[in-house]
Amino acid sequence: MNIKDQEVHQPTSTSLLEIREIYVNYGGIHALIDINLFVNRGEVVTLIGANGAGKTTTLRAISRLVNTRSGLIVYNQHDITRRPAHEVVRLGLAHSPEGRRVLARQTVLDNLELGGYICSDAKQVSTDIERQFELFPRLAERRHQLAGTLSGGEQQMLAIARALMCRPKLLLLDEPSLGLAPAIVLEIFSIIENLRSTGVTILLVEQNANLALQISDRGYVLEAGCITLTGKASDLLADERVKKAYLG
Repeated sequence: MNIKDQEVHQPTSTSLLEIREIYVNYGGIHALIDINLFVNRGEVVTLIGANGAGKTTTLRAISRLVNTRSGLIVYNQHDITRRPAHEVVRLGLAHSPEGRRVLARQTVLDNLELGGYICSDAKQVSTDIERQFELFPRLAERRHQLAGTLSGGEQQMLAIARALMCRPKLLLLDEPSLGLAPAIVLEIFSIIENLRSTGVTILLVEQNANLALQISDRGYVLEAGCITLTGKASDLLADERVKKAYLG
């Protein structure tokens, strides 16, 4: 299922995100080369690939944490290619980064309040915090606990909840299962599936390609900064090349 041969896999009128011919360089290194992808509203789309393939860089380019050399990024009909990161957040695009990066010396509540910084309505922020506590009951139990003392799984829940505080239409999730025990990984993936049911569109980077594709609508395979395969998640799960390289 080579991307260049699949006219059926094209953006539609329901596309929330579209990337066209994106290139990113780190000095003389070509990190992303001619990246084209799209995410339709209501989808979960997964990027899979080996370490260093360009998955995290793709998410960082979308959220404007790294600059693109050329190309176009359109989110919700807005050209965000050159917009600063804080403006992208205000448009409803949130990024939960690899490694969680919670504020370790601040409480769970403090972290969530920071996630709602774009909202000037204190009542709305309070309402959104309670919504996160409904989604993540374990965080409610630990609301006054320092984030750095949480378990890895709880920190990941907090990172996702903090990203949701800006009420995003599109959530970028980077390696949410990294370093977690298998039982916690399943819990995190259940949370991701539940988020889709609330109307959040998700672009997911995940080392556990098998689980990621099982909960996704479509997927892209990145190799050395290039997209080499794309298709329905079910087709990628059955593809012998994907099985051999990423599914064990």
